[in-house]
Amino acid sequence: MFNTLAQKLSAVFDKLANRGILTESAVDESLRAIKVALLEADVALPVVKTFIQNMRDQVVGEKVVKAVSPSQMVVKLVHDELVKTLGDSRALNLAPRRQNVILMLGLQGSGKTTTSAKLALRLQKSGAKVLLASLDTYRPAAQQQLAELGAQNGLAVLPIVKGEKPLDIARRALDEAKLTAADALILDTAGRLHIDAEMMAELAEIKRLSDPAESLLVADAMMGQDAVTTARTFADAIGLTGIILTRVDGDARGGAALSMRAQAGVPLLFLGVGEKADALEAFDAKRIAGRILGMGDVVGLVETAIEKVNQDEARKTAERMMSGRFDLNDLLSQMRQINKLGDVKGLMKMIPGIAKFSDQIDKADISNKTLRRQEAVILSMTPRERRNPDIIKASRKLRIAAGAGVSVNDVNRLLKHYEQTAAMMKQFKKMGPAGMMSLMKKMGGMPGMDSLMNNDALASLNPELTLKGKK
Repeated sequence: MFNTLAQKLSAVFDKLANRGILTESAVDESLRAIKVALLEADVALPVVKTFIQNMRDQVVGEKVVKAVSPSQMVVKLVHDELVKTLGDSRALNLAPRRQNVILMLGLQGSGKTTTSAKLALRLQKSGAKVLLASLDTYRPAAQQQLAELGAQNGLAVLPIVKGEKPLDIARRALDEAKLTAADALILDTAGRLHIDAEMMAELAEIKRLSDPAESLLVADAMMGQDAVTTARTFADAIGLTGIILTRVDGDARGGAALSMRAQAGVPLLFLGVGEKADALEAFDAKRIAGRILGMGDVVGLVETAIEKVNQDEARKTAERMMSGRFDLNDLLSQMRQINKLGDVKGLMKMIPGIAKFSDQIDKADISNKTLRRQEAVILSMTPRERRNPDIIKASRKLRIAAGAGVSVNDVNRLLKHYEQTAAMMKQFKKMGPAGMMSLMKKMGGMPGMDSLMNNDALASLNPELTLKGKK
């Protein structure tokens, strides 16, 4: 997401980095470049105009700040304005001890049904009792799709009654939610290929009947400004309380996200970042702005690790690595932990300072498929070979390659990767704890790395996770 904008802005900042002072001509040149970058990222023209005017007012107000470089000044101002444009988000407005209805709205093909299941799973993991109900009697197999998603993820779904009308389904869902004491009832409404009067009238009636706590528009980020227009139309006709933007992982420009809040007048609450059932993340303007500006999303990386990595296994592996005992079993464990985190390329783009290399990452042979191929190579080895990789010579490589269904070159690449990792672990052992802390402090000077160095910030995510290892 935002690849185009991130690369364009990175070029602006690189150019400013060579300037000694922030002159008026440099300001004008930079603002023009930023304006073009925003427009090419498909940000709505009114939003771009406001963005640039606010930037100009701030730069003029700051005059020339000599304490920092021009590029740092502009990065800060762009970051602040991006956060302002993206707008504040909030948690779902679900009251305790009452029936909370969440109305899911949107056009056909926006990912509404899948997102309904993702949201239900997210709420269920937080301890809420959730009931799903499909009101889509128009799209073939829409109700069955929700039922299957529910079965796959352990979610309660209202049973299908053939021939039932949407309003009747809504009434039955409300009764069932009350009988089962559900904390939240998610109503997956029908979409159309385009907005029409009949659709809006039906949705208005369903909203009147269900009295939802949240009316959420599910919009496809790939639609660009069409998604913004759709949001504005739904907001005017039905009334919205929030937006969930889907297929964010496939949208390189990101203009819809930047335009949505300003144009629709409601906050972005969640982003759909993949196909998996848990690929729904809470919207955070500061973290998104950080990604756009190449500062990464360290907090996102830490949260993902806490949620998906087996902490005990990771700790044991780390202890072996720091003690200098590192074999292919440890590498296999390491690779499996990484695979659990999700899309490898997406995770890499969350690393501070790496945004400018986004295209190279996309083209590189770095993927979860690569990890699985390397895992197959290790699993084709004998226990002795895994413990003692040095014994793996030509004949053994041929046998391992045949067993894994790969080429000998793949085996060689895996072994080279192991050798490089083992060598790095030896360096870490030589450095000792004091040396490691010194290295981490130096890394703290990198954009975004200060978040990792802040023990209080880490402790707020997980009290047991601090750099010093203290509870």
